[in-house]
Amino acid sequence: MKYDFDEVVPRRGTASYKWDSAESPDVLPLWVADMDFRTAPPVVEALRRRVEHGIFGYARVPQAYYDAVTGWFGRRHGWDIRREWIVYTTGVVPALSAVIQALTEPGDRVLVQTPVYNCFFSSIRNNGCEAVESPLIYADGVYSIDFDDLERKAADPTVRLLLLCNPHNPAGRVWSREELRRVGEICLRHDVFVVADEIHCDLVFSGHAFTPFASVAEEFLLHSATCTSPSKAFNLAGLQIANIVCADEEKRRKIDRSINVNEVCDVNPFGIEALQAAYNEGEEWLDALREYLFDNYGVLKDYFDGHFPHLPVLPLEGTYLAWIDCSALNLSSGAIEEMLLEKGKVWINAGGMYGGAGESFIRINLACPRQVLKDGLERLGRGLHSLAAEI
Repeated sequence: MKYDFDEVVPRRGTASYKWDSAESPDVLPLWVADMDFRTAPPVVEALRRRVEHGIFGYARVPQAYYDAVTGWFGRRHGWDIRREWIVYTTGVVPALSAVIQALTEPGDRVLVQTPVYNCFFSSIRNNGCEAVESPLIYADGVYSIDFDDLERKAADPTVRLLLLCNPHNPAGRVWSREELRRVGEICLRHDVFVVADEIHCDLVFSGHAFTPFASVAEEFLLHSATCTSPSKAFNLAGLQIANIVCADEEKRRKIDRSINVNEVCDVNPFGIEALQAAYNEGEEWLDALREYLFDNYGVLKDYFDGHFPHLPVLPLEGTYLAWIDCSALNLSSGAIEEMLLEKGKVWINAGGMYGGAGESFIRINLACPRQVLKDGLERLGRGLHSLAAEI
């Protein structure tokens, strides 16, 4: 293997949110969505050159940055983005919040398809709006969109936006072009603006294709804003770099104003350099990473199929986050998380944080060296056996 994803890189004691948040150093974290791999070598080299310069003053975003973004999405996803559509900021969550603030008034309602990324709820709430849940349909171990429910709720004149998670976290679905078309048509009929969180777009596995929502139709492009970042695919979250793509000039002006009002308009020089290196030179590394991640998914699924067949692991089409149905335990997801932490010394995410539709599930981060994952599975096994003995 050209890239050594099996290397265990110690992270404890590095002020890592993932590794240094647990009260006990014995806890293995398989929760928050960042990876335990070093980023692509071209990114490390680009940052090394920038560090060696030794001066870290205010940075401007050069034309080469925009070229890297438009080139990446054109090559990888067949989406032609114009430079003037791009508004840069510090992260996808600040981007989501800025778009909500720009395009709603306090008291407006925002649609979400649950279970869904927990920060959707906080971004809506922090802007004085109300989240309206349209639960996904869960049947035969797979999620699909409830288009009838989505239509009913989009028809509410107080609903202004839909936050679309594509690929979907935590359900692991990569929405098809036809599914996205139906979502877009519903939103157009009811004048609901789509805000697409596509941060996981580069973590899609063989047999599935990512489709940018805005690329499906010209009307969708003009009736949406897309939030992207290399942070998930290249493990760059701490460098705080992201982009909002919005083709509608008036809405983009409002979004840019919101970005500036909230003072998330300045990005650091390391984020600028890292994005360019990732998008210009990181494709080979990313393709190798995706293969490794999907093999990790296979290891986890085989473990659960063999040891806990009553806890189905859902199909993983995209992201590195496994979603596991624990309804057979008849416990809240919070209780399962707490028990696994106490008895197994392993930290996972309780599904309830992703909305009521996630209450019977847990989420496990697979983005780690295989021996770390296997250690985590053994801990999960001990915790689940202990849990079973107590109920």
